[in-house]
Amino acid sequence: MIDSRQATEALSDIDQIVRRVRQSRIYNLASLTMMLWGGLAFAGYVGAHLWPRTGYYSWAAVYVVGIAGSIALSAFNYARSGVRTFDSRMLSAFVLYIAFGIFFSAVLGHFTPRQLGTFWPIYILMMYAIAGLWVGYAFIAISLSIIALTMIGYFFIGGWFDLWMAVVNGGGLVLGGLWMRRS
Repeated sequence: MIDSRQATEALSDIDQIVRRVRQSRIYNLASLTMMLWGGLAFAGYVGAHLWPRTGYYSWAAVYVVGIAGSIALSAFNYARSGVRTFDSRMLSAFVLYIAFGIFFSAVLGHFTPRQLGTFWPIYILMMYAIAGLWVGYAFIAISLSIIALTMIGYFFIGGWFDLWMAVVNGGGLVLGGLWMRRS
């Protein structure tokens, strides 16, 4: 027979295990998503550097492929775990979030291409950092690192900014995803 103190400790241990498993599952899917978007961001920035006049089309393609890939990852995850991670509410939230970013950057802000290349990673990664407050500090560390390097690039890199961002944002997301897979 166990006493109340032992029962409390056992329940606490179970709660910690549940929390770790939950975080591990979140990190697993998030790492795949980050690597997908990292590769796409890398391609988007390299495309913007090589063909600056078609940058808007390149980035539109990046977003379409990224959303489709996120839906496919969710379907794959659902088939494996039975947990839906990218449902119609998530798609709606993503569309609203992107629409607000477009409204802010194109309608209110009239950003230059360089400013757009700085705004979008900071805008998106800030949501990763906020999510990290609930689901894991790796999100915060990855987000704030990429944001800091983005700001350094914006102010100091000059004409190589798009290639800088391909490595910092695209490469940073891929490395962050690999790091999360280890955690």
